[in-house]
Amino acid sequence: MAIVVHPWPGPLPPWGDEVLVISVVNGDGDGKGAQRTQARARIRIAVREALAHVLGIAIERIAVHSNPGSAPHVAIEGWPLVPGLSISHAGAVSMVAINPHGAVGLDLVEVRATSDWARVAHDYLGMACAIRLAALPELERPRAFAQAWAEREACLKLYGEPLAEWTPLPGCRVLALELPLELAGALAL
Repeated sequence: MAIVVHPWPGPLPPWGDEVLVISVVNGDGDGKGAQRTQARARIRIAVREALAHVLGIAIERIAVHSNPGSAPHVAIEGWPLVPGLSISHAGAVSMVAINPHGAVGLDLVEVRATSDWARVAHDYLGMACAIRLAALPELERPRAFAQAWAEREACLKLYGEPLAEWTPLPGCRVLALELPLELAGALAL
């Protein structure tokens, strides 16, 4: 079963024990430079708006903090717990996962053919994944590669680890996301 991604602004389910995943659509472009800065600002505003909505509190009580080199985190005035937060951007879409019970990892990837997929898979996704990808029909490989990359990045984000060449990680539960065909994504708990 895939996790439902809720477009924002829009209706949201009541928030309790489940991870809340929302997305915003940004302007077209390459996702770099000023557009990337705008996308980052927009998803942080969406986090605050969505949490204010589902919690029934003033938006001023919610802050999203970012420090260079570390993952953003959310603080809710008057809340004893700090929800887990993970943000990802791909193409014109920005997405965030908010876990009321702690750490979460989220990654979003555009599906596209990559000529050096075999080397990248071997170096970053591990030998077993590279072999599995090599066994797939060529037409299926771009989606499978993007999904494997999203799963690896989501697990790295869950543990607060930077992207690096392949090393095993402690186990994490990876869930697929309901996404359009041009995107692959994963949520790690």
